[in-house]
Amino acid sequence: MTDALLLLLGLVVLIKGASLLVEGASVVASRYGVSGLVIGLTVVSFGTSMPELLVSLTSGLKNNPELAIANVIGSNIANVLLVLGVAAIIRPLPVRNSTVVSEIPFSLTAALLVGFLANAHLFSNDPELSISRLDGGVLLFFFLLFMLYVYKVSNSKESPVSSVKAEGTLPRAVTYVLLGAVGLYFGGDWVVDGAVGLALQWGINDALIGLTIVAIGTSSPELVASAVAAYRNKTDIAVGNVVGSNIFNLLWVLGFTSSIVELPFEVVSNTDLLVVIGSSAMIILALVSSKKYTVNRIHGILFVAVYVAYLTYVVLRG
Repeated sequence: MTDALLLLLGLVVLIKGASLLVEGASVVASRYGVSGLVIGLTVVSFGTSMPELLVSLTSGLKNNPELAIANVIGSNIANVLLVLGVAAIIRPLPVRNSTVVSEIPFSLTAALLVGFLANAHLFSNDPELSISRLDGGVLLFFFLLFMLYVYKVSNSKESPVSSVKAEGTLPRAVTYVLLGAVGLYFGGDWVVDGAVGLALQWGINDALIGLTIVAIGTSSPELVASAVAAYRNKTDIAVGNVVGSNIFNLLWVLGFTSSIVELPFEVVSNTDLLVVIGSSAMIILALVSSKKYTVNRIHGILFVAVYVAYLTYVVLRG
């Protein structure tokens, strides 16, 4: 099997695995009256971030750290500019006040934290930049704080009744979760092997593959989930999924991976990290410039256009 086919098959299995995991978990969550926003920030975000986790963790363990970091950074850029952009084009996305003042700033802070930790060695005698195991622990600590915040939101009086009516029996839901987990495991392994093989064939570095093909592929679950949610007028899930997934990627995926294996960080990746920070700032600017905190269609078109420009820059740079 060629590397391209292995990569493609891996992405398909990843997406299907994430879909099954989200579907099964959503049934369980909706049975307990969890709000649409909280499901988007937790169940959906966790499920749709599993491809990034499996790809990054497998890359780190297989000594391909550039792919591990590029996958997370590239996915976060795609989540905001491509996923949220497409969802906003389908339907304008009103955003809750709590998301504006809490979740989006938290996502922006997470990106700044990763940038600080990755470049902390600039202030020491060690010239090699990296995200160390200690840094991974710091990221996981902030992830725990975020989960405590979500728990508080889910138990507050302002938390709305579930707007997600997922149908299905609990045994079927558990089966979907298990099948999804298996698919994610094998899919992640195949994506890494295929991506590394293509990078070697084409004579390019792992980072370029990670920022483009793999990032778009692993962001496909977010794209499908948010696009469908926007089409069905479940805008809480569409926005919560993107913001929550970005926080999961930076704090959970990168934190968990780097706590197991240290990830060398290339200086050139700071440019991509700045795009992550800038894209998060774009959400805030879009909301401030609109009425009633809404990401409208014009914003969506602008987001997608910026993403196309970024991909062009990355390809030319690579």
